[in-house]
Amino acid sequence: MKTFSAADVAATSPEQLARLREGPPDDYAAWIRAAAELGLVEAQTIYGQMLLDGVGVERQPEEGLAWFKRAANADHPMAINMVGRCYENGWGVPRDDTVAAYWFRLAADRGLDWGMYNYAHMLRSGRGGVTQNKAAALALYQQAAQTGHVKSIGVVGRFYEAGDVVEQDLERAFDCYQRCAEGGDFRGMFHLGRLLLLRGKKEEGVQWLVRVPETSTPAFLKEANAMLQDCGFPALYEV
Repeated sequence: MKTFSAADVAATSPEQLARLREGPPDDYAAWIRAAAELGLVEAQTIYGQMLLDGVGVERQPEEGLAWFKRAANADHPMAINMVGRCYENGWGVPRDDTVAAYWFRLAADRGLDWGMYNYAHMLRSGRGGVTQNKAAALALYQQAAQTGHVKSIGVVGRFYEAGDVVEQDLERAFDCYQRCAEGGDFRGMFHLGRLLLLRGKKEEGVQWLVRVPETSTPAFLKEANAMLQDCGFPALYEV
């Protein structure tokens, strides 16, 4: 593994950094760590994610959380959000939805799309000591959607399809699902495909549905099969 001094980090051009990013992950991780140790907050956040995922370094969730907290203390919005994610999922720390909700709200208040999305989840379900408020959740999803946050666009579609909090609007739901699917989200692909099937456009629908397993979680595939069956279609996915 390469090593980088403070002078090396300072002398790295954007083009050189891009080449590092595209090269061996351990070399890029070494540069990011050196930059993080120098106090570059963006690098601290990236290094935390690398430690969390085990990319270029040994997977160490506890150490990843420590770096997220360090960057969060410098008011980095994504680091703040990732501290919440760690507490929500038990990455490097015992699960604690209440603490997660606190960090998600901080990230949302700073205008981070992922913070809005994650705190909206808490409001929608009433988790983490947050009083359930679906209208407030939808408002946050819509705010994130306006920034182009793909997953939030899809969730807004679910509200309009179900007529939950708002008047049912299937055309608006369809538009949300289409934008979400075109943005690469597997849930958007599924719901767009499902609505196309319901509209009798089987060939178009199947083209989206077959792409879902490429990026979907196993849990969602099981849920997707149930939704297809509820709509009168056979289960499509192996789970």
